[in-house]
Amino acid sequence: MESECPTETKKGKSKTPKKAKESILKQKSPAEFFAENKNIAGFDNPGKCLYTTVRELVENALDSAEAISELPVIEITIEEIVKSKFNSMIGLVDRERVDEELYDDYETAKAREKRLAKEARAQEIQAKNAALGKKVKEHAVSKSSKGRGEASFYRVTCRDNGRGMPHDDIPNMFGRVLSGTKYGLKQTRGKFGLGAKMALIWSKMSTGLPIEISSSMRGQNYLSFCRLDIDIHRNIPHIHLHEKRDNKDKWHGAEIQVVIEGNWTTYRSKISHYMRQMAVITPYAQFLFKFVSDAPDKNVTIKFARRTDVMPPVPVETKHHPSSVDILLIKRLIAETSKQNLMQFLQHEFVNIGKPLAERLIGEMGPEFSPKTAVKSLTDQQIVRIHQLFRQAKFDDPSGDCLSPAGEYNLRLGIIKELHPDMVATYSGSAQVFEGHPFIVEAGVSVGGKDVKQGLNIFRFANRIPLLFEQGGDVVTRTALKRISWNNYKINQTQDKIGVFVSIVSTKIPFKGTGKEYIGDDISEIASAVKSAIQQCCIQLKSKIVKKMQAREQQERKRNLSKYIPDATNAVYDVLKEMAKSHASKKKRYEEGDADILRKVSDHLITKETLYEKLTQHVEKVDYEMALEYATQTGVREEPREDIYLESLDDKGNFFDFHSPIFVFRLFL
Repeated sequence: MESECPTETKKGKSKTPKKAKESILKQKSPAEFFAENKNIAGFDNPGKCLYTTVRELVENALDSAEAISELPVIEITIEEIVKSKFNSMIGLVDRERVDEELYDDYETAKAREKRLAKEARAQEIQAKNAALGKKVKEHAVSKSSKGRGEASFYRVTCRDNGRGMPHDDIPNMFGRVLSGTKYGLKQTRGKFGLGAKMALIWSKMSTGLPIEISSSMRGQNYLSFCRLDIDIHRNIPHIHLHEKRDNKDKWHGAEIQVVIEGNWTTYRSKISHYMRQMAVITPYAQFLFKFVSDAPDKNVTIKFARRTDVMPPVPVETKHHPSSVDILLIKRLIAETSKQNLMQFLQHEFVNIGKPLAERLIGEMGPEFSPKTAVKSLTDQQIVRIHQLFRQAKFDDPSGDCLSPAGEYNLRLGIIKELHPDMVATYSGSAQVFEGHPFIVEAGVSVGGKDVKQGLNIFRFANRIPLLFEQGGDVVTRTALKRISWNNYKINQTQDKIGVFVSIVSTKIPFKGTGKEYIGDDISEIASAVKSAIQQCCIQLKSKIVKKMQAREQQERKRNLSKYIPDATNAVYDVLKEMAKSHASKKKRYEEGDADILRKVSDHLITKETLYEKLTQHVEKVDYEMALEYATQTGVREEPREDIYLESLDDKGNFFDFHSPIFVFRLFL
């Protein structure tokens, strides 16, 4: 019997290996990319999404008001929306559970009985421990009874008195990612055109509801109303309603309303801290914050009043510094420039390049370059040559004229208004440069205050935005903790209530990470400027603290001297009486001056009362002379002083502001 050949296969069993599918090239719109990577824009979880939405809307509102030099009045409201109300908003009918076992929080009767028994035993143990005076640990809620919980929804509304938006631009300003008005080289709070658009994307992802915008510009007799969402895949606005309405109140500004999933409980403190710090850095703004819930006891209303009407100058757009450009940017500037030749291009498109320097640069580029070379005809190789020269040549640093720091006056007012410290010092540094971009560091250090914890309380700002996250790696935190010797300035780092405020403004803030939440500690120019600014504040405070200590010691000396006046009076008077008796009995004779005093003692012209009065006068005289010397040295007038703040006038006439580090003098014409 022949055996089957092992190499043969049964019919139909052989399979041809399948060819792998060819990869298909796909594209994503910017909106789709940020929807899938929303953490890049600070939308990490529902709580952070609520916080970031508030932050973005408030900062846009401030920018809008400051752009027209209008004192900002901003109202922000977070309204809690319960599940039944949310369902009615989207037209969804509530449905009772049919299959209980399907749900995450389902619990069998046996499991429930076991859980209740366990909780009862835990309560008995707690009661016994409490009776014995032992420390009682709070019983943790079992996992089965928690469940994941339901989503929480909130309507966030932000209203401002800014410049508003052109009617036709509103859809693209909110419904097209990476479109905006802040792309020039300029100090701005926002930069990427994401802010409110990310709130809209999150709204579409979590609730499916559109955003509503009301806006009117100065002098417009109509109000623009727009309801829209965003087509994620095509990155274009999907308009539900866009119309003009009557503007009877002649209001100008914008009101934005968006419904999103969020978590107020976990991020309540972050939102309140953000609003408080925003009030510190913008004391010229008025903020009204409200949280509205179905339960009245949960409602929150906080008003941050305006303290001054002096606003920082509006930041101006500037040109690029030669040392900060790359090849791609040079090509873009060439494509956009209106200048014809290389000489005009260099002078017009860059800062700190005048005609003499432009001629020298062109001469250094080589024989193929001349002042009249057509800039549009430059080859890629020639552009690389220009870039190489820009990196190697020496240029003057850019000035800080294009920047808009808060100013010492506003920073000081903000700190006093919100923290009520015992003493405060502020400092504003001169403009410095990092990679061709100017930056200014301002700092304030306070001691004491209301609602301030012991130790270092660090407040960080970048382009006048509070930074609340990633504090550990920030240059300000590391400098305050590791590079400042607080004891050298008579400040106790652990026991005193110390507030450290640092504000950095620049045309390009070198944020670390994607969330724009902290500035790294690896940039020596910024680290050095931050340290210097904090030290300057500490030097001012040391002078105040030393004088305060001297005054306290002086008061202590006066108190001690005054305490011993009665005993000293009795002792001196007893000695004088004994001396007077000896003088009267001629046992001992004294010189004429001393004899005259002793006669007065004998005749009761000098008594205990007169001695007590004279000693008291002497203590007062010594105290007064020391105080007068202190006042003379420090330039303080003798009468006590108190801070006063003048209310702003409603006069719309012309005036000039004369700025000082600690006050502003206004001269009306």
